[in-house]
Amino acid sequence: MKWGIPPDIKIYEALGAVADGRVEADGPTAKVYSSSGNKYYDVAYDAAACAIMTNDNGSYWKGYLGYPAIAYLMKTGALPYDAALGSALKGVAWKDINTRLKNDFDKTLAFILNDVAQEDQGALQAYVADTQRSIEAMDLQMLGKKIAPPEGY
Repeated sequence: MKWGIPPDIKIYEALGAVADGRVEADGPTAKVYSSSGNKYYDVAYDAAACAIMTNDNGSYWKGYLGYPAIAYLMKTGALPYDAALGSALKGVAWKDINTRLKNDFDKTLAFILNDVAQEDQGALQAYVADTQRSIEAMDLQMLGKKIAPPEGY
């Protein structure tokens, strides 16, 4: 089964996760820590099969490629990573902001980008659009059965 295309905000979130050093890759697997640092998501990747699995909420409940998988792909070079743009999203408390804004991704992204320098906003938008195209081109499949997300904050 094929992964759905993620909302743009998941690429921003993945970029921030890599910048924060929250991706612990170990070959074809990884632990990607949440912005709160209180839990982690598992990622498994089979490059030859073009298949990946992760257990975040979006991946499990909505069927789109979640930010932990995207962050892993950035960290390992399967997707491009721009460290300068990542630094613009370093330290963002994604979970807290999403909770406060009732998981309205448009409002969350607008709130976050409000704190990003104007010149970085255009570069980030172009990067996200390019990354979306790269994700689509990868045509990633689900690696095995979906795994329930971890509980907690």
